Amino acid sequence: MATPLPQNHRRWVLLLVAAQMLFILAVAAAGYATTAYGRVVTLRTLPVDPRDLLYGDYVRLNYTISQLPIALWQETTLPRRRQAVYVVLRPAGEAYEAVRVYLQEPTELPPDQIVLRGWIEDRYRRSLHIRYNLERYYVPEGKGKELERKGRQHIMLVRVSIAPWGQARITETQVLP
Repeated sequence: MATPLPQNHRRWVLLLVAAQMLFILAVAAAGYATTAYGRVVTLRTLPVDPRDLLYGDYVRLNYTISQLPIALWQETTLPRRRQAVYVVLRPAGEAYEAVRVYLQEPTELPPDQIVLRGWIEDRYRRSLHIRYNLERYYVPEGKGKELERKGRQHIMLVRVSIAPWGQARITETQVLP
């Protein structure tokens, strides 16, 4: 038979359980707050590789803003791999396009522009490959291949909500006819 925990240990276990529950609630609340308070931008993308054996169907998204010319880099020193960067986006037709890339978040922008945080995945001689943590979009089982097929035949747009504190979240995908 197990011996009961001393009163002091029981209090620590309850605090740990409460801290874990608060963390889970905070993560969920941050996602909902990003959708509710974020500014929505539309990005052009191409879906690839729609299946993961462990997680089910998802679409790996390759955005047009994922591969940028190095001429958009606004700093004097070249970026390093895995370095955080800030990409300034502006509307261009049906989607947003990247206009500049900074090492520090720019403080003043025209009202029609917005900043999306990313990370340098690779740096090539003439381009930067940037990751935004928006590259995986999970879909219902069996829908990944269909979305990939439609995305290859038509233009695919993704709506992303960018919160004022920098968190971004995919809110919708759309395949144009």
